[in-house]
Amino acid sequence: MLDLQAVNNSNIRNYDIITFGDELPGIFALVCAAREYYRRTNKYPRSLLLFKGNSQLGIGGHLVRGALSYLDRSVVPADIRKLHKIGIYGESSKIYQEFLTKAEVTQVALDTRKADAVLRGMLKEVKADILSNIEIESVTKSGSKITAIRLTKGEIYTAKQFIDATINAELAQFSGAKKLKGFETFGLPSSELSVTLTFETQGLTVEKLKDLEMQYMQRLANPNDAVAQNWMKVAAGGDSERFSQLREAFSKNQHDLSKIAMYAGSDYIDVRSYALSIVYHGFRGTALSLDQSRALLDKANIAILENGRMSWNALLFDVSADEAENLARGNAKPTAAMLEEMQHLIKWFKSLGATTVTPAPELYIRHAGNITGVIDPLTGTEMLQGGVSPQEAIGTFGYHFDVRGGIAGLGTRATEKGMGNLLFFQLPVPLFNVGIQHTLLRNIDNLAVISPASGFEGYACSAGRIVEFNCAVAQGIGIAVVTSILSDRALNEISNLEVRNILASTGSLPKIYGQSHPKQDDIAQLDRFENGMSA
Repeated sequence: MLDLQAVNNSNIRNYDIITFGDELPGIFALVCAAREYYRRTNKYPRSLLLFKGNSQLGIGGHLVRGALSYLDRSVVPADIRKLHKIGIYGESSKIYQEFLTKAEVTQVALDTRKADAVLRGMLKEVKADILSNIEIESVTKSGSKITAIRLTKGEIYTAKQFIDATINAELAQFSGAKKLKGFETFGLPSSELSVTLTFETQGLTVEKLKDLEMQYMQRLANPNDAVAQNWMKVAAGGDSERFSQLREAFSKNQHDLSKIAMYAGSDYIDVRSYALSIVYHGFRGTALSLDQSRALLDKANIAILENGRMSWNALLFDVSADEAENLARGNAKPTAAMLEEMQHLIKWFKSLGATTVTPAPELYIRHAGNITGVIDPLTGTEMLQGGVSPQEAIGTFGYHFDVRGGIAGLGTRATEKGMGNLLFFQLPVPLFNVGIQHTLLRNIDNLAVISPASGFEGYACSAGRIVEFNCAVAQGIGIAVVTSILSDRALNEISNLEVRNILASTGSLPKIYGQSHPKQDDIAQLDRFENGMSA
């Protein structure tokens, strides 16, 4: 593996495959492509991983430098698991399962240091070069193909195939692809999902956290505890209705608060009440609201790591679509205001007994718009219908339509479009089969976009942004890239079925078990909402 930062010869370097962005799906697409190329030719292709971040802080995008240690896993109903004899998270793509095994993930907790080492090992195995701390100046095209990427320092990198794994489809944008801002797919181009600055604590044990939360819940449930009631008033932002909503969870469970207490698994904690959030916002003197405060300590997802370390996915920041794009282009670095909020959080956590509180060097940016002009856009409705047909599927994934922090303006626009009643419709959890056509552009023959910025429409990005899903797509793209190179065909001509057949013949095809949601009325309502909001 060659570190190109140490190379100072020609300004032009030639490759077969270039991946831009070091998120897991991009790395896995490159690794799968290189392995498949080796299987067919007995040699590795010339491959390069380019990314904007600092490799000295780790390789692996928001899971590593963003320290998102609590992995979102596939949601599979118990009856489907029993029928297909699969585990609690179903059957992942082979490349993702390999990563989890090598990184020693028990269920959901990923140690970023182990992840970095595993990813470097995979890239070294396939002899991929790595170049970080870069910025694209321009992209050269010949007809409908990308031929080269020129960096701001003057270097030029050519390739036959390109993979864009950035949160904002940055390479695709430089290549002339159109991207919808924010939730423009819902007619809300300024609205975007919140971003998170994760942090790691030491000095707090699981039992200590449980005890703290229970003490706070007991106080919040007590109407005669003036201090605790004032915390709730502050968190409610002066809104009496919101105050009642916050208080209700504790008052109605006051005789058995364990019903809403945090749940600790083998390597994770799910915080189920707003108790800690209310106390923190009471300490800060700010509302428990992204709209009012722009920063919110949410119910935490906590990964339990070795040596008393805990990684928290909890601190949300409100951003507009333009802000999300700018953050993505700025190496996902937190702003001064975000770092100031983190200082308050550090002080509060240390008052609880934490000995150290360390923020991640980069933000977890959930979403930053979506490209258009793909071969087959993927909608939330199609996910709910079970995704691509079982005969051509390359994997299966299930997840909530999760818009953490909400989508600003969604309610107002829905009301304006005469669909306000559908906002109260409880979205089912889709379990859908996976393909690659939503990543391939019609007008660029040798580029795939594998990220939350792929060709999703409607609610699809809320489930399609999850890493495990995109890693299944990446495994397929790796196969498609090599098929394209060796058959001298455009990447956007490679079908799901071709990829599936190769995965099956090499023993890499996971079980397929996507299901159409049984309630057709639910599917129809979601379809009506997605189509109506985009009109």
